[in-house]
Amino acid sequence: METAHYLGIDVGGTKVALRAENDAGCVQETSFAWAPRLSAARDLDQLAEHVAKMRALLGTPLRAVGVAMPATVDAEGRVTAWPSRPEWTDVDFGAALRKLFPEAAVVCADDGDVGALAEARAAGCDDLLYIGVGTGIGGGLVLRGEPCPGLGRGSFEIGHVIVDLGGARCVCGRRGCLQAIASGPATLRRAELLRGAAVPFDELRDALQDEESWAVTAIDQTCRALAAAVAGVQELVHPQRALIGGGFAAGIPEIIDRVAAHLAALARPGHDPLPVAPAKLGGLSSLHGAVSLARLIGQ
Repeated sequence: METAHYLGIDVGGTKVALRAENDAGCVQETSFAWAPRLSAARDLDQLAEHVAKMRALLGTPLRAVGVAMPATVDAEGRVTAWPSRPEWTDVDFGAALRKLFPEAAVVCADDGDVGALAEARAAGCDDLLYIGVGTGIGGGLVLRGEPCPGLGRGSFEIGHVIVDLGGARCVCGRRGCLQAIASGPATLRRAELLRGAAVPFDELRDALQDEESWAVTAIDQTCRALAAAVAGVQELVHPQRALIGGGFAAGIPEIIDRVAAHLAALARPGHDPLPVAPAKLGGLSSLHGAVSLARLIGQ
């Protein structure tokens, strides 16, 4: 008897990751970078190519597919906004997924929401705030073991919480969104301005370890903005802890302690700051969450 697989796809602004599991665990995992931006049709062709390669490696059917998506997608599966890749606007992603996987159940959800669910389960915490710092800022909130606000009610857009009314302009068009200040690209741009020269990620990481002033200032502003967002969520819904992940944060572990220090400074008298720790799944939260979605609908 053939073993059916669950496939998780984490669609990002710069790359896509795929992970296939069966009941025994992970069997295949791969990723690819988007080709230079041209059109959504070309992107979908590239996705189809890598899905075909994954199918060939597995050699057995897919039972269900979960997709983590950073774009805003309506109830019918149509992309209504993706500032990082505006050429996707109005793409019927749901129809594209059904064409790719005609034999399998398919569900698409916000990458931050599914990342939070995966992190909450990995941490054994039913009330948890998760923030993913990468190309953008994603995140999710789990309360009593369930995503908040809940599937079908929109996503938990902590990246577009305004933390600085006079801050940098976000790709969404507003100023001062957390994403515009604390994402990986925003942090690198700030570092370049402070240094007066281009700053690759590795150089920023190394300079921070060497406590060079421009690197410390660039990272500190990121951490202060993250702490402001965490403190705001704490005041409203009181999660038990906050976890910070995403590829950018995973590569600069000093971010955790710096966010914790800013949270301590923001705490009100009589209220302890929210504990903050690294995400257990590192930069793979959304990918694992996508597989969890597939398992949920494929049972």
